[in-house]
Amino acid sequence: MMTAEWVFDGGRASVDLVNTLRDRKRGGRELLVDPAALGEWLTVAGLLERKAKVTARHLEEALQLRESADRLLRAAAAGDRPKATDVKTVNVLAAAVPPAPPQLRVDSDGRVRLRSFAPADPVAAALAALATDAIELAVEAAPVRICAATDCGLRFVDRSPKRNRQWCSMARCGNRAKARAHYARGGSL
Repeated sequence: MMTAEWVFDGGRASVDLVNTLRDRKRGGRELLVDPAALGEWLTVAGLLERKAKVTARHLEEALQLRESADRLLRAAAAGDRPKATDVKTVNVLAAAVPPAPPQLRVDSDGRVRLRSFAPADPVAAALAALATDAIELAVEAAPVRICAATDCGLRFVDRSPKRNRQWCSMARCGNRAKARAHYARGGSL
């Protein structure tokens, strides 16, 4: 059973993590309130199996990663120099679980398959994947923007052709803004 309304409109997993702090323009509303909420978000995001144990330390690292990624991605989008502490945070978390090198296994029937390894700490591996995603996004050309709605603040990757997207989601903030503008002009249904 989901306990929070997760939104995955950011365009990348690291941006979706940033969006777990809602209503930033009005002071913020925390969705990752405890380890169980982090576990739920990671599971819904497809980064974790439901049975993995999420600890208070994982939550602390996720919150640090979220805020460092937010500042890092906004600095990169603006062409500004990111804070050294934010760079260090994402680098340390990305390196916490090095990816396993690909290895082959031969089944009893002689078929060659890829051997997969389960990380010792799947939550740390999920956070490492999120940190890696933030690093990759910071060096890409697509900017991370903040929704133009006055009551939102969600971040999203702007991949629009002209790089002029304004809303985190047309289904939510975009439609509300267009409806308000329509009624302000004296329009009706």
